[in-house]
Amino acid sequence: MVNQDPTNPSHALFDQFVQSQTCKEVQRTFSELCHHLQLDPRDYQSFYTKLKERLNYWKAKALWIKLDKRAQHQDYQQGKVCAKTKCLVLGAGPCGLRTAIELALLGAQVVVLEKRDSFSRNNVLHLWPYTIYDLRGLAAKKFYGKFCTGALDHISIRQLQLILLKVSLLLGVEVHTGVEFKGFVEPSEATGCMCFSSICMSFSPGFRWKELRGKLAIGITCNFINHHSAAEAQVAEISGVARIYNQKFFQDLLTEKGIDLENIVYYKDATHYFVMTAKKKSLLKMGVIKQDFSDANQLLGQANVDQDALLRYAHGAAHFSTGHRLPNMQFALNHAGQPDVAMFDFTCMHRAENASLVRERKGKKLLMGLVGDCLVEPFWPLGTGIARGFLAAFDTAWMVRSWGKGKPHLEVVAERESIYQLLSQTTPENINKNYSAFSIDPATRYQHVNLNSIKANQLQHLYDVEDHIDLGRPTKKQKGLSTFEELLKWCQQHTAGYDRVKVKDLTQSWRSGLALCALINTFRPHLIDMSSLKESDSVHNNQLAFSLLEGELGIPPIISASDMATKEQIDKLSMVLYLTQIHDAFNERTPTSGKHQGNGCHTFIEVLFKYDCCSQFLCSQPVAPLSAPEVTPDPELSPTSMNNEECYFCGQRVFVLERISTEGKFFHRSCFTCQQCGTTLRLGRYTFSQHTGKFYCELHSEQIENKEQSPSVKVGLSVLSLSRWEMKPFCCIPCCQLVAQLVCTEQLRTASG
Repeated sequence: MVNQDPTNPSHALFDQFVQSQTCKEVQRTFSELCHHLQLDPRDYQSFYTKLKERLNYWKAKALWIKLDKRAQHQDYQQGKVCAKTKCLVLGAGPCGLRTAIELALLGAQVVVLEKRDSFSRNNVLHLWPYTIYDLRGLAAKKFYGKFCTGALDHISIRQLQLILLKVSLLLGVEVHTGVEFKGFVEPSEATGCMCFSSICMSFSPGFRWKELRGKLAIGITCNFINHHSAAEAQVAEISGVARIYNQKFFQDLLTEKGIDLENIVYYKDATHYFVMTAKKKSLLKMGVIKQDFSDANQLLGQANVDQDALLRYAHGAAHFSTGHRLPNMQFALNHAGQPDVAMFDFTCMHRAENASLVRERKGKKLLMGLVGDCLVEPFWPLGTGIARGFLAAFDTAWMVRSWGKGKPHLEVVAERESIYQLLSQTTPENINKNYSAFSIDPATRYQHVNLNSIKANQLQHLYDVEDHIDLGRPTKKQKGLSTFEELLKWCQQHTAGYDRVKVKDLTQSWRSGLALCALINTFRPHLIDMSSLKESDSVHNNQLAFSLLEGELGIPPIISASDMATKEQIDKLSMVLYLTQIHDAFNERTPTSGKHQGNGCHTFIEVLFKYDCCSQFLCSQPVAPLSAPEVTPDPELSPTSMNNEECYFCGQRVFVLERISTEGKFFHRSCFTCQQCGTTLRLGRYTFSQHTGKFYCELHSEQIENKEQSPSVKVGLSVLSLSRWEMKPFCCIPCCQLVAQLVCTEQLRTASG
């Protein structure tokens, strides 16, 4: 046992390790500490226990108390539940390291690979209350004394990485920096599998992503050196100021500097960090952007940006917003040694279609999962990056726990995908508030979680075995459909030969409803008697098709039958969304009989906007064919819905194309009116009374608040004008919820991360 002599080298090495402020220094001091204590970090199963025994130092004991409390949670089963599991984590970002910590607590052998050899990201992250509580439980203040002191609720990415790296190393995680992951070595008969679980922090083969894009909004981030002087300490932070709330401030900025912003945030951390939304017209006028282009990539491309003008623009905005009180404003440097200023289009985000999959080669199974930005790219004004990133890290650890316990592989994936549906909808308000009870068990964190909302038999496409579907590239068994033309060709192939049906496109050809009925008849001929349908009765035909597709396959209609038949224009991408689901559902098996026999090739369509959740496939007994008189069409409501969303105001069903959402409620656009005067409300400009559950316009908000005992929640458009977020309403359900969150559900003070 090492004594507690203050001159003991191990104590000094431990102090150096705790106080280290660079990635290389942390690794060096940790290596020296292990060498001095004669410990092998690769002995992951007993490393932490031996470290505590040999480092009998009072400063270390305070740290052991924190980590032991976490490790003793019942979910980890004393580190035995995953003792035979090997995990590879790609990327040492905050989410990757947070995942590694949880996997180590489960008893797994964890290896982290990071291609960079330093932590150099200065940008500051906003922390939700639960993340602050979580990091305190990992002894964050022991490593960084300023962590969330007072009212502070933010931390730089670099500092957060250092904290999590230190905890990871103490728990026996093997971290390699300056090492780039190239790919997996598939097992041979003799060698077995390289690893049993992989947690990816970057884009990985086998996963697909979709793009969510709003109208252009240009963000600028910049970091200035913090000299930690008395003068700097006196400058107040700006947790969020938007034009809608302080028009004079922004007008004065425009008058004095020629800089036109919509909002700005200032956080004081290791650097002075500013993030702002700039207007394109202002950037063009100030020479930051050289030429106007409609394409965002071309507009903000390096060749079209004057870097010196950008530095002047960012410096001017930061200097003015702090009242000209920040002295000696020098730009901090990024990893490339350049001034740390960046300009980007933050309205383009990506989201993975699935969070996990399983690969099998030579009888060896590999579980793969996504966490961090490659799972759900964050929208920085809402501060969702770390908050949802940590939630995903816990969810992934829960998945690996189930894997380690020997749960069937598709059941593990089904549970993970069921949880994943909730991630983009989480806010500080709708997660559980008992932070002390949080664990990797999803039920402790999410208020309403159904671990079985997606069934294992729906996820065969996420099981990649040698003689099964290759998710990454087309094969002879799988001709990947990646264009609208190929979807159209598939539809034409399976409706050919039907009278009165001629599919020429993905919109107008479907108006009569006969084409949809023909598709159903091709694959399920016992469900529809095509001879009984009349081309003129399009409302009935559409209603019949919608009802059968929903009842048999769990695919909800995206529009009412009457609108489908009578609307002047049918949105193409909406139909692509709907037909894609039909394609995926019917290609679970080939056609059996009927007018047309298709080849039923197992394909998957890759389109930009696709449902987040898999369709619910129902196994039903054969029924007699339905003829026209047996169904009474209802132009507004369809029977039997697996995803039946009712309007909060009128109680009627809300179809995807006609609904909006806020405060966790869905409603028709026409129903979103003031309770007092009936004025149509706009997202971002209303008051919601938590006491009565009613919505009011801004004119009547103060009157209502004065009458009620409990306060209302006033929601203002925090970052952008509504017009910047008017997206075509063809998105899927979770996407609609995301867009609603983008415009109205958060305060600007969360505008970082």
